[in-house]
Amino acid sequence: MARTQDWIAGARPRTLPAAVAPVLAGTGVAGHVDGAVWWKAALALVVSLALQVAVNYANDYSDGVRGTDADRVGPMRLVGSGTASPAAVKRAAFLAFGVAGVAGLVLAATTAWWLVAVGLVCVAAAWGYTGTSRPYGYSGLGEVMVFVFFGLVAVLGTTYVQTGTWDSDALLPSLVAATGIGALACAILVVNNLRDIPTDAVAGKRTLAVRLGAGRTRLLYAGLVLVAGLAVVGVAALTTWWALLGLLFLAPVAPALRTVLGGAAGRSLVPVLQQTGTAELAWSVLVAVPLLLAG
Repeated sequence: MARTQDWIAGARPRTLPAAVAPVLAGTGVAGHVDGAVWWKAALALVVSLALQVAVNYANDYSDGVRGTDADRVGPMRLVGSGTASPAAVKRAAFLAFGVAGVAGLVLAATTAWWLVAVGLVCVAAAWGYTGTSRPYGYSGLGEVMVFVFFGLVAVLGTTYVQTGTWDSDALLPSLVAATGIGALACAILVVNNLRDIPTDAVAGKRTLAVRLGAGRTRLLYAGLVLVAGLAVVGVAALTTWWALLGLLFLAPVAPALRTVLGGAAGRSLVPVLQQTGTAELAWSVLVAVPLLLAG
């Protein structure tokens, strides 16, 4: 029987900054246009965190029953390790989806009902990463979907539910911020898949890293960090130059860049996940706070 600490590990807490960061960034933009609504920001955070946990459990379940995790070098997986039954992990995933759904319904009821459709698409995308007969995560599209949902949808959605407007004052900085956040969220997945190239290739999981090869995947990681840096400058140009403090995200990501570009592989890449997640969180905080103060 899985213990509490096993379920916590299975939720993969090192990935949770990717859920917190877009809500912080979107709230910063909302605050800059005098539209921050803190209880809606809190609900958006519940939605984002619950979806991240749900997709982590869903991946654990789907990869486990497929046998993809039979020889894993990364963090422990509940199904692949035999710690929890597939049925239990599947229930945990749907419980997390349910939490996201309840919070999302409240946001839709108090903002716009079409957001329900957006939420359903998010759930379908989360499950479809590894949970269908033709999972897009096995076809090299994982990074694209992460950019769309944990970048564009999460940041723009957070801003919209608080401001209720698509005016350029809110839309343009939110879009640029979403690009930066999405790039770093993709970078987390890129390094995860870089680590797993040997086992994924054997299991038939054709991730983008498997398709590109290790060398080009390392360059992709560096390129995503560059995009995130340029996005800081873009947000600052559209709002306040104090947002350039966001460039300090380079401090926690610099060791990760050295590790990735230095040719590290396997377990040596595991710390890069946390470093990249910390960098994404730092990006969001160091950009959002100046926007809120200048609003």
